Amino acid sequence: MTAPAKPQDRSGPLAGLRVIDLTSVVFGPYATQIMADMGAEVIKIEPPAGDNTRWISQGPVPGMGGIYVNVNRGKRGVMLDLRQDQDKETLRRLIATADVFIHSMRGSAIRKLGFDYEAVRAIRPDIVYTNCYGYSRRGPEADKPAYDDTIQAECGIPYVQGLMNGEPGYVATIMADKVAGLHALHATMMALFHRERTGGRSKGEGQEVEVTMFEAMSSFMLVEHANGAIFSPPTTPAHYHRAVERNRRPYRTSDGYIAALVYNDKHWDAFIEAIRPEWAIGDRGEEFSTLEKRARQIGRVYGLLGETFLTRTTQEWLDTLRALHIPCAPLRSTDELFDNKHLNAIGFFEEVETAQGPVRFPGVPTWFSATPGRVHGAAPMLGEDNQAVLAELDGNAEAIAEKVDAPK
Repeated sequence: MTAPAKPQDRSGPLAGLRVIDLTSVVFGPYATQIMADMGAEVIKIEPPAGDNTRWISQGPVPGMGGIYVNVNRGKRGVMLDLRQDQDKETLRRLIATADVFIHSMRGSAIRKLGFDYEAVRAIRPDIVYTNCYGYSRRGPEADKPAYDDTIQAECGIPYVQGLMNGEPGYVATIMADKVAGLHALHATMMALFHRERTGGRSKGEGQEVEVTMFEAMSSFMLVEHANGAIFSPPTTPAHYHRAVERNRRPYRTSDGYIAALVYNDKHWDAFIEAIRPEWAIGDRGEEFSTLEKRARQIGRVYGLLGETFLTRTTQEWLDTLRALHIPCAPLRSTDELFDNKHLNAIGFFEEVETAQGPVRFPGVPTWFSATPGRVHGAAPMLGEDNQAVLAELDGNAEAIAEKVDAPK
């Protein structure tokens, strides 16, 4: 089995950073998973029942489902019952050694436990303290429970899916959790940058950070869907017409499907010259002559392209479009990603030996020339690192074993 790397053995731009992680499910753990991949020592604190994500997906061992194992890889696992005073004291001692404290509890719950920002800052004044909430504490929905489905609904995803498909629907990925997790990551890093710029560890200025799913997803959705609604008065409804056009879908070919974007003037001109020269003459040539004109009737354009793509096989179209430098791709299943020649050529997947057998992790998607990240080991069993982590605090593993009933 490959245990999570020790702090001194970690590599990456965040090596030397210690993160106390009280997050669960995917939003917070996805942010801290990336921190661990980038070299941070992430200590995942779990209650005796464990993170719910242990149980919601499949794995060879109970309590070690695939989603949990993936988003908690490379972390150290400590089980603490924060209803107990001695375990609260243990957490305080860990906080005193940390650079980052991140949690995903409701504001009222973390405050009741005694680990709100003011309490944590009293222990470690330079700490970066990141709250992962559903809704901002500054608004009327503060402390309201939030899950990916409900946030997708609130931020308009099912609505725009309905514009495209005729009926509202969720997108088939937990987008809100992952987008919010990325926001939690970069917000925490920016706060750490500020601390470094104002004096660094122990001397720099720590601060409290709040990252919320609803606000993060509202910002994300309105990048393009704000469209003309940002003006006063609005010039369009709040949706991007091309993105919700019902004909915007993979094109059916004579033997399958293909994704292709014959969109800008360069791609359009190359396509009609090679495939549909008749579209360049007469009234049609004029009405389709510029990107602006095509964008105003994009549904009709998609429909005509759809009829054209039916005339050849997927591979024939791939060969033709690639020769014309028009963006295109075959449709692949998520299973096929594990055998993707590009991903395998760059060593994207990292295999780690664990107590459950070998695990093939999707690896680090970013590249650094001087401080590359990597998967720093397996995900922890519940409380796996209690003795080791707590021994580092007081140097007495036997006494800790008596105090903390850590699962073996």
